[in-house]
Amino acid sequence: MIVDLPDTTTEEISKKIVSLRRTGGAVTLGRVLSLVIDLDDGDHVEDAVAASNKASREHPCRVIMVVRHDRSEHSRLDAELRVGGDAGASEVVVLHLTGRLADHPHAVVTPFLLPDTPVVTWWPGRAPARPSDAPLGRLASRRITDSRRSGDPGALLSARRVGYAPGDTDLAWAAITQWRAMLVSALDRPPHTDIVSASVTGPHDLAGLDLFAGWLASALDVPVTRVDGDMSVTLVRSDGELSMSVGPEGGVLRSTGHPDGRSHWARRTTAECLAEELRSLDADEVYESALHGLSGVTHQERH
Repeated sequence: MIVDLPDTTTEEISKKIVSLRRTGGAVTLGRVLSLVIDLDDGDHVEDAVAASNKASREHPCRVIMVVRHDRSEHSRLDAELRVGGDAGASEVVVLHLTGRLADHPHAVVTPFLLPDTPVVTWWPGRAPARPSDAPLGRLASRRITDSRRSGDPGALLSARRVGYAPGDTDLAWAAITQWRAMLVSALDRPPHTDIVSASVTGPHDLAGLDLFAGWLASALDVPVTRVDGDMSVTLVRSDGELSMSVGPEGGVLRSTGHPDGRSHWARRTTAECLAEELRSLDADEVYESALHGLSGVTHQERH
């Protein structure tokens, strides 16, 4: 069910939520968090709604979506409430802020936060340089950005490193979880010889691969090179190599002295990445280390 409330107030929205809960049987019992989504007019609102709906099936929540419109117009609040099949396992409150109201989203969002539950803020598109200092970031214990669509991930991740605060994370980090797990699993097999260098190869605009390189530089304390090319990760050992690559038939793992291994490979969806980031609301110290490790990565053009 979708209910439109044009030119309204936070009080009227709250009353309507209570009314829908009574008449439709929608309850907030079992909601484990409040997910605040910050968007600009023109961003992919429905994509963000779809991803949050899917993620909410694992993490029932109240989704509060803020869409900021033209600041030059008179202040106005329009709302849209989604419950039932249009909201996954959540309640969705879409708030359209126009005029000066768009610069004060925290004042509009606060009345709709669930009591005694964590708050997570997600920026699917543009995000502040310091998420923890942003009005909606200050409400949250977990702040999620998304650098996967950036045309210059190096510059963006450098800004993330400078502006990092405990609780920050990025969907590009969740996107490489499977690769990191596969590499760690392979390293558990003998021989356990020293790793002397590493390289991460892939399209230059994949922020997840930059974070992968930063993670290796931080964890292994060896020279790491980021190369533009086909997707692969190579660890050079004193007696051979360990490599992972992605081809038409999926992921391939090669290690000197071992038969090749294969695994299913599929790029993770936004909903899958978001659901993973909602599983733990503690500070992600490994992500922080990966950000700081970026300073130790050498970039190299493909020849």
